[in-house]
Amino acid sequence: MNYHSAKWRRKREHILKLDGYMDIVDKRYGRTTEATTVHHIYPAKEYPEYCYCDWNLISVSGKTHNMLENRQTGELTEMGRQLMERTVPGVNWRQNKTPAPFATKF
Repeated sequence: MNYHSAKWRRKREHILKLDGYMDIVDKRYGRTTEATTVHHIYPAKEYPEYCYCDWNLISVSGKTHNMLENRQTGELTEMGRQLMERTVPGVNWRQNKTPAPFATKF
């Protein structure tokens, strides 16, 4: 995954716009936090076929991103694994009534 490519920069901006530049995880808890990062729910390294799919990308703040992914190893944390388990591949969770790809709080 080339995070410096024009393709990724366009996709990142698209996702941030879709999510209103808001941290979707914090939004679930009623908090309003600006999103600065786009997180791969299914990691791009392990699931390259999903790396540009809108349903696999979620806008988060830097703090939330650190809670979803170990920034040293790139592996998902327990919270990140829970998010992945609650996200159905190919299903556009943004069209559902729930505000995020998880039905319950972490």
